Amino acid sequence: MSIDIIGIAPPRLDKLPEVTRVLAAAAEHNDRHADFPSGGIAVVHEAGLLTATVAARYGGPGAGLAATTAILKALGRGDPSVALITAMTLLAHAMQGIEPSWPADVYAQALAESRHQPVLINALRVEPELGTPARGGLPATVARRTTAGWQVSGHKIFSTGAEGLRWMVVWARTDEDPPRAGGFLVRNDAPGVTIERTWDHLGLRASRSDDVIFDAAPATATTTLGGVPESGELPGAWNALGLSALYLGVAAAARDWLVRFLSERTPASLGAPLATLPRFQAAVGEIEAALGTAGDLVDALAERAGNGDGAAMQRAPAAKLVATRAAISAVEQAVALVGNNGLTRNNPLQRHYRDVLCSRVHTPQDDSIVAAAGRAALRQFLPGL
Repeated sequence: MSIDIIGIAPPRLDKLPEVTRVLAAAAEHNDRHADFPSGGIAVVHEAGLLTATVAARYGGPGAGLAATTAILKALGRGDPSVALITAMTLLAHAMQGIEPSWPADVYAQALAESRHQPVLINALRVEPELGTPARGGLPATVARRTTAGWQVSGHKIFSTGAEGLRWMVVWARTDEDPPRAGGFLVRNDAPGVTIERTWDHLGLRASRSDDVIFDAAPATATTTLGGVPESGELPGAWNALGLSALYLGVAAAARDWLVRFLSERTPASLGAPLATLPRFQAAVGEIEAALGTAGDLVDALAERAGNGDGAAMQRAPAAKLVATRAAISAVEQAVALVGNNGLTRNNPLQRHYRDVLCSRVHTPQDDSIVAAAGRAALRQFLPGL
């Protein structure tokens, strides 16, 4: 499948520091009010970042995994809600480049719109009863074929960026016997689509990961539709390493605030900044060592996996485990070091802490990662495990 789209500019990676600063300036307001970060998304779009992973075959820049992790780390450092919404779109374009599934005319429409405005895409998978499809099972959301085409009915939860999405890839099963399962493309302005503002979360509040209700909404089937239920998961390395980079960006923002605070805070009893005390220097060193090592791991695996290294792809879930644990631990240590100052709403550290905790909920989750790694190691003695 080939689409000739002219005008998708390459991402301005040189603009990343400025984009980070702009996002960070609005992050506190967006978090406090749980507002959809439309301004931040516009900034990301203007820098050419939303379409960075559109494949060259479609007229796009074809940014690889290493560039994607760099983008998400920078955005996570500014506003992780913007970063997560962006990540879903970047990963959708990457998936289309690796395993094309959209009808050519529909994808061409999405790309044409992307030249002029932000076009957000996300795969909606999670349901109230099913949970995440990564754990197995068929969705309750049903796709029915009518004389006018497919129609989708169902209820999706935790739909990141719901109110700003242009295209939703809805995981559903058909009403056939036996049922088939796969992705169905639904536009945000289609009849029968309702967004319920249910998102009231501890972290990533501006991601507006609300519920979406579909009532016979017109849909287009993707080529994932088949006899074997599929989870809709994106290529493992892209998902694991991209999201790891995002949360390392959150931890880096927390580290930045901590270093500034310790350098400026001068208790009267000390007569010098807290940063002059060996205890605080050692604590910051622990954070630096953990984040630096985790960042190097993610960057190295992203480069290797992006070049087709199968071993690096297999290591990606474990890297997510290591990186997100390092990120959470770093922010926890920062909060412990500064006491009440770390938990007051006037300082951003508490927001970074709430946001970084969200790293645990993304697929693959910690228990799945360690169980798979353990089984793989034990199979050398128990091949049937």
